[in-house]
Amino acid sequence: MMSRIRGANTKPELLLRKGLHALGFRFRLHDRSLPGKPDIVLPRFKAVIFAHGCFWHGHDCHLFKWPSTRPEFWQAKIARNRTVDERAEAALAEAGWRQAVVWECALKGKTRLPLEEVITACAEWLRSDRPRLEIRGG
Repeated sequence: MMSRIRGANTKPELLLRKGLHALGFRFRLHDRSLPGKPDIVLPRFKAVIFAHGCFWHGHDCHLFKWPSTRPEFWQAKIARNRTVDERAEAALAEAGWRQAVVWECALKGKTRLPLEEVITACAEWLRSDRPRLEIRGG
């Protein structure tokens, strides 16, 4: 069952990639040499973008709901995912990489933001010197 879950090329990730590419940004995908294997890597800006699924990363939003079956398994799994995220974030920061996280709820569901707004926020962040950006649903 879980083998059918996509880890790359998810719909939110594809929307981000398409929007950034249309604005002229060029990037690499899923660079295994970097901690956390970021979804989008922009070496020119020394920046990475993660498109996090709200369920898999335990985001506090309307899209995240604990499964009723096997609660111990899911609590451990989500906790491990969060730990991996924190370690990757720290390692990337230590190496000088700027990081953005775009949560699934920013692009999907009842609190989603307009896609143009999300893409514009990412583009402005890339052109700035801010170390971090987080975009979540409104």
